[in-house]
Amino acid sequence: MSRAFQSTLPLSRHRIDRDHVSRADTALLDARWAGSEARVLVLHRGQALATRGANPADYDGFGPAPTVRVHPELDLRSPRDLPALVLEQLQGEGGIRLYLGFSLDDSAALPQNTPLFAISVTDAAAAALETATSSWLNLRMVASDLDDVSAGAFTEALAVTNWHTTHTHCPRCGAPTTVESGGWVRRCTVEDIELFPRTDPAVIVGIVDHDDRILLGSNALWENNRYSLLAGFVEPGESLEAAAIREIGEESGVVIDDPHYVGSQPWPFPASLMVGFMATVSEAHPAGLRPDGDEILDLRWFSRAEIADPATDVLLPGHASIARAIIERWFGGPLPEPEDG
Repeated sequence: MSRAFQSTLPLSRHRIDRDHVSRADTALLDARWAGSEARVLVLHRGQALATRGANPADYDGFGPAPTVRVHPELDLRSPRDLPALVLEQLQGEGGIRLYLGFSLDDSAALPQNTPLFAISVTDAAAAALETATSSWLNLRMVASDLDDVSAGAFTEALAVTNWHTTHTHCPRCGAPTTVESGGWVRRCTVEDIELFPRTDPAVIVGIVDHDDRILLGSNALWENNRYSLLAGFVEPGESLEAAAIREIGEESGVVIDDPHYVGSQPWPFPASLMVGFMATVSEAHPAGLRPDGDEILDLRWFSRAEIADPATDVLLPGHASIARAIIERWFGGPLPEPEDG
């Protein structure tokens, strides 16, 4: 894995010390929550409260991102400044105070070693938090414009919060579960077993042929001019490399040899880990293209010249995705952006 490549992945920034050893100490977490230094990230319907910035208008994460004139800044306020309605919700049934850990660096929003928490609020509580300058940010839309600490905290909080929404009951017996360890464990009230956050691994592969062209596909859910790398979930009992070979074969008919790992990025939409590979077409098999017709409707080989040519008229993945980073790794640098005007 190249550290330089990994540093290009916005959601892989991890300038948070998750402080695992403190999670089980409820008294310690209570004291940190009550302290003047603590800060809390607020989520509502999968978005984070911000004091500055907004989601780009008319942008959904594909193609060139609009120019950001006001960089987003999360509303990381003291728990002491939370409205009474929010605190009541947090203390009621279903309220979760998630301990994220400590900030490792000074940032625009936080000094180093700030204790960080996260909460998810209802519609009414969200309205009580808003000010004249508030906005709610979508991580996919703003990830590359956040500082390292904010991006890491937002990614961590969203991933764990998404897990909580699907594990309110035990998967073995159906009994309710209770929250422990600063929000990192749920316990079955009947079987007394611990449940831990889950992540679904998925492989994503940059495939090149013997002319050094890259293979991109258009998903059935997208407009016809949107293209990205091929990807798919890892099946039980399967290695990452085997999943890469299988998924590419299923979706495109292309046989690849010896996929090699280049980096990974969490993708909490809702609970994935994207594991990136590069691979070349097998020497022993012709590179015929056969879209599966279910997930992938079209497949194309692209040269660097075609990717750089505006006349090619394709929309590529946005800056938050590992797909774009892998394409840029093959391309040799940042993808060209269309000129304004």
